[in-house]
Amino acid sequence: MMATRTTITRTTPFGLVPSADTADAAPGHADFLFQELVQAYLDCRRSKRSSRSALAFELNLEHNLMQLHTELQTGTYQPGRSICFVVTQPKPREVWAADFRDRIVHHLLYNQVGPTIERRFIADSCACIKERGTLYAAKRLDAKVRSITHNWSQPAHYLKCDLANFFVSINKTVLEQQLAKHITQPYWQALALQILWHDPRQNYELRTTPKLLAKVPQHKRLAEQPAHLGLPIGNLSSQFFANVYLNALDQFIKHQLQAKYYIRYVDDFVLLHQSPQQLNQWRHQIEQFLATHLQAQLNPSKTILQPVDRGIDFVGQVIKPWHRVTRRRTLKTALRKVTSTPQPQLRETANSYFGLLSQASHSQRDREKLAKVLLMRGRAVNAGISKIVGRRA
Repeated sequence: MMATRTTITRTTPFGLVPSADTADAAPGHADFLFQELVQAYLDCRRSKRSSRSALAFELNLEHNLMQLHTELQTGTYQPGRSICFVVTQPKPREVWAADFRDRIVHHLLYNQVGPTIERRFIADSCACIKERGTLYAAKRLDAKVRSITHNWSQPAHYLKCDLANFFVSINKTVLEQQLAKHITQPYWQALALQILWHDPRQNYELRTTPKLLAKVPQHKRLAEQPAHLGLPIGNLSSQFFANVYLNALDQFIKHQLQAKYYIRYVDDFVLLHQSPQQLNQWRHQIEQFLATHLQAQLNPSKTILQPVDRGIDFVGQVIKPWHRVTRRRTLKTALRKVTSTPQPQLRETANSYFGLLSQASHSQRDREKLAKVLLMRGRAVNAGISKIVGRRA
């Protein structure tokens, strides 16, 4: 059963003077070139070219880009309709996908202000930052564990936390103040705040069934939150804004608590110390900081404090003495996917999982299990057990 709800979208005052192609644009003017909008489109299409809205946009590409450019110049741009659907892996969650033209605007904003802001982040802030993906995070935590334990020769403990219902509970009033502090150019600040306060729930198409939607807990649904809470999962702008939001936490932990060994990936973070008592004290201080400054809280069911030699489950890998292995749940998902994926898509799916498994320092056995499934499905795997090379003879 498909449902669609359309109402008037909330607008944000965004009066701007049309001067995007003027090198010496005055404050408040749209100081970007048309070529920069084209680059934002190219960045966006890398991952979203096959979507319906992307195909529709590209049917009349030049006209649509020129129209979007004009709207951004004149201050008449307004976000369009979003798509809401449910994904079930690794667990049921609500995803809100902005229209393709709005995603282009997200990329434009990020290209203009993202790199400058990210230079202010600590090196241990990962996710949605160039060259700071899951492999970067896993290797960096592995190095920190080896450092504090003197290559696993001395004991240490870790505190692993994540924030409760993170994206749907982000306080946009707090985030607005942070964005205003980091983005000083009037035009880009206004655009960032327009994106922030746009409420996709006021104009969206629901592409899921009531049965699937019911699998998402009410407290994890953006549709059930008050207007000042929550960012839509699925947009580049939300990922970027989330990093800005939690930069305050990073700075507090590194500079106020002076925690030497700390790393964060989205809302999952780990602290290391020789003393479990020190880690527990830090946990209380972090809880107080979150409540006072970000109006957020930890998820108590996912807070872990134990010796590092028991293994640290982080970004899909488990850091153990002298090696990193893939999380068992991830391996099970990989085996299930390559077993059920139709033959036309099997090569792409399997090679993607080979790449994921290869990120662990010890992945030979896991890749052998994946290769065995592929051989049973009539596919040949290369000698390095890293990709499909054709059909089995």
